[in-house]
Amino acid sequence: MAPIKTQWTRLIRFVAEETSCVHIGQPIDDQLDIGLAASQGKPIKAYEIVSTSGSALDSAAQVTRNVLTVKELLMPLSREQVRIVRGLGLNYADHAAEAKLAHPAFPILFIKPTTSLIGSNAQIIIPHAAQPVSEHLPDYEVELTVVIGKPAKDVSEQDALDYVLGYTGANDVSFRKHQNAVSQWCFSKSFDNTNPLGPCLVSASSIPDPQKVPLKCTLNGQTMQDGSTADQIFTVRQSIAYLSQGTTLEPGTIIMTGTPKGVGSVKKPPLYLKDGDKVIVWVGGGVGSLVNDVKEERR
Repeated sequence: MAPIKTQWTRLIRFVAEETSCVHIGQPIDDQLDIGLAASQGKPIKAYEIVSTSGSALDSAAQVTRNVLTVKELLMPLSREQVRIVRGLGLNYADHAAEAKLAHPAFPILFIKPTTSLIGSNAQIIIPHAAQPVSEHLPDYEVELTVVIGKPAKDVSEQDALDYVLGYTGANDVSFRKHQNAVSQWCFSKSFDNTNPLGPCLVSASSIPDPQKVPLKCTLNGQTMQDGSTADQIFTVRQSIAYLSQGTTLEPGTIIMTGTPKGVGSVKKPPLYLKDGDKVIVWVGGGVGSLVNDVKEERR
């Protein structure tokens, strides 16, 4: 199976100043951290990308010379374009060590609804069900995220990356009280408007080795996580091959590949997200920063 080839290398989805409509485009400045620039109100220009579907999932989409200005930065894929969100738990050796847990024998899988997804600059909403925060321990998790671009079923590790359209970033905000209470993690990671995704979708060809991607998370300006995908227990290749066994991973499938050490729940005392916090997760390879404020839902 041949790898997916795209004309674009970094794709963003946004509302344009010129049209007040949603577009996809390639940033003109290929070195600009799009999420950070958007959070600081800096101007962002992009070449419009045109496709029959208007979606990043169209690998035949063409980069035009039409320049648009970003008015509002959105997730690279809309909730409607995301087929399913699959997450891997306990997938970093350093995170397993800090949690004093054995390496899993198989990838630990959980599923998230698309209603959990938000973009950069959107508020992470802590719902009533997860308050008070000192008890429920809402936690940050920076993650490299895979976007599948063509149907993948029973694929081999050798061919697994051929099905990747691109890579983006995510903050898998998790509520540890609910997570630790039961064996299934879906509920604790599924609250509405809690999972930032983006800011850029970087083509698979631009990140030929997904095991060499640096990751960072800062909370209120202090570095909490500083790791690399090199520390993954199950590589991106292994994870795609495993998850595709007997199961079709459709285009638009998102795979969040786990988080490195430094999460708040293992700190002494535990550190948790609370109203007014600013959390930034950064993924290398051109993906950039997801910048989000935290808001506790009021009754």
